[in-house]
Amino acid sequence: MAHGTHDYAADPRNADIKININGEFFHRDDAKVSVFDSGFILGDGVWEGLRVHEGTIVFLGHHLRRLYDGAKALDMDMALSKQELAERLYATIDANHMEEGGHIRLMVTRGVKATPYQDPRVTISPPTIVIVPEFKSPVQETLDQGIRLFTVHVRRGYPDVQDQKLNSHSKINCILACIQATKAGADEALMLDPHGFVATCNSTHFFIVRDGELWTSTGQFCLGGVTRKMVIEAARDEGISVHEKNFSLTDVYGADEAFVTGTYAGLVPVREIDGRSIGQWDGTTGPMVARLRTAYRRQLDTSIAEGR
Repeated sequence: MAHGTHDYAADPRNADIKININGEFFHRDDAKVSVFDSGFILGDGVWEGLRVHEGTIVFLGHHLRRLYDGAKALDMDMALSKQELAERLYATIDANHMEEGGHIRLMVTRGVKATPYQDPRVTISPPTIVIVPEFKSPVQETLDQGIRLFTVHVRRGYPDVQDQKLNSHSKINCILACIQATKAGADEALMLDPHGFVATCNSTHFFIVRDGELWTSTGQFCLGGVTRKMVIEAARDEGISVHEKNFSLTDVYGADEAFVTGTYAGLVPVREIDGRSIGQWDGTTGPMVARLRTAYRRQLDTSIAEGR
């Protein structure tokens, strides 16, 4: 059964990974947080997904900026500086002898509550910081064959309800979208903004190609994606016209190519949306995706060269 861009092959090394909880290492079978933790009770926290290549956590500065911005928006004390958190992340991958093909889930919650209640003032501990490293790489077949999207009725909401730029633990909006897409037989969900324009996917960012130009949403109703940002920069460096704009499903159905971006899998082509084949899909990666993958790889290499 497909799971979209987050498909992965099981790796036996993950059976013995060491998980970092508040600076201490635990075997995955013994890694636990309190049932009174804010993240468990309320989804009160922020998180990041990170990739490890050649012993380097790529684009770490961008991810930490987003994490700390989210914590500030939630009025949550991070307890650690960015440098201290970076050191803890690297200590974790070193403890797991992780050099390549690593995926990290970094989670920070407000901390433990005195009682199960939403008011931040009943928090009685420092933030809970959990680092889960896994040996996990995208499935090549998914990268080659692309994914199918289904446009769901679940919308990306206005920022005065829940700001979609906030990478919080509260992901019910995206989960409901994912469920609807799965029930429709698709791999992931394509989500519209409150005005009916294309916004993003439930776990990735969405792009189309029309007449040699790259289109993506305004970004007003989606997370400030790190890979999205890097791909836009890479495209512009390549001399490709990039438009962050409103566009509709009519524009999508008539696109020459479509693809999604994310930290885990990079760029993944989209072969079908709402039962419509995109462009002249023939089972091979389109020229724009191929070109941008090469440009994105150069960005990865630069981040790796910068090292720790």
